[in-house]
Amino acid sequence: MIDQAHTQPAASIIDDATIHRLVRVFYARVRKDPDLGPIFEAAIGDHWDAHLDRMTDFWSSVMLASGRYSGNPMIKHIRQKAIRPPHFTQWLALFEDTARHLFTPDCAERFNAKAHNIARSLQLGMFFQPGAVQPNHEPAAAG
Repeated sequence: MIDQAHTQPAASIIDDATIHRLVRVFYARVRKDPDLGPIFEAAIGDHWDAHLDRMTDFWSSVMLASGRYSGNPMIKHIRQKAIRPPHFTQWLALFEDTARHLFTPDCAERFNAKAHNIARSLQLGMFFQPGAVQPNHEPAAAG
């Protein structure tokens, strides 16, 4: 559940203010999550303000093509050995719930679609093993 102190009318446009709001509310929830919180705390430590600013720049670049973010998210995540595939499922669930609570359905879906693409890309980069059988992989129909 979203902290009532963070509730405001649902936003319908994506701009710097909505991105700032999403990042702050979402990461407040991440920090309280029993599975994700310790991973983020270990990685970020006392640098949460800088991390939130960086994530705001990241989402601004993703959603508004602002170019404010420069960095390599893949390398940052690969270095975090505590991250496992189920953490992405929890991260997405929190992200989706936060976006749906804060924004109109259309606005939330735009954020959530990008979040799914980002999570999929990070998971492939971190855990894909060429030649290994992947879960839920259906062989192509012969014909």
